[in-house]
Amino acid sequence: MISLRGLMITAALAGAGNVCFGQMLEAGISGGGSLLRNNLLTTVDTGAARLPVSLDGGYRITFRLTLNTYRFFGHEGGYAYNRTKLDLGTLGQPGMAIHQGFYNFLAYATSEGTGVRPFAAGGVHFNNFVPPGASVQTGGGVTKFGINYGGGIKARVSPMFLMRFDLRQYHTPKPDFFVGPEPQGWLRQVEVSAGLAFTL
Repeated sequence: MISLRGLMITAALAGAGNVCFGQMLEAGISGGGSLLRNNLLTTVDTGAARLPVSLDGGYRITFRLTLNTYRFFGHEGGYAYNRTKLDLGTLGQPGMAIHQGFYNFLAYATSEGTGVRPFAAGGVHFNNFVPPGASVQTGGGVTKFGINYGGGIKARVSPMFLMRFDLRQYHTPKPDFFVGPEPQGWLRQVEVSAGLAFTL
C-alpha cells in the first residue's frame, strides 16, 4: 500500500521533472539571405536627373538564444548582422551594415521532446542602419524600432544538437540619414536562413 508521504514524494519528483523538461535552453547560429522590399529611401538631385537611392539585400548571420518555458511555448532573443548595399544608381553601390537585435515569442505545433517542431514567431526588434563610412562604435548609425513575425521548423539531429530553418519578415521605419525627401512607408526585410543550435 502506498503511503501519503510516498505519493507526495512521487508527485514532487514528477513536477520537478516537468519543470526541467519545460525549460530547455537552445543557443544557435544561422546564416542566410536578407531580402529587402519597399526599399527606396530617397532621391538625390544630381542636376541632370533625380537618382533613386535604395537598399539592396545581402547576407545575414544570426545568433539566437531560446528558452522553452512551456511544452508548446518559448521565448527567443538574439542579434543579427546584415550586410547590404546602398544602391546609388550610376554613383555606385557601397556596402553598409544593418545591426539587428530582436525578441520573439514562439508557439510550437508539437510538444517539447518531439523530433520535429514547426513553430510560429512574433515579436519586436530594432535595426541600427550604419551608412557607408560610418561605424556603430562611434554612433554613426540610425536606429529604428519595428515588429516582426514568421515561422520555421526545428529538427533534432542528436541529443544535443538540432537544425533549424527560419522564414521571418521584419517591418521597420526607413532610415532618414539623407538630406532630401523623407522616406515613405516601412522597410520590409525577409530573412531566409538555416542553422545549428546546441541544446541543454
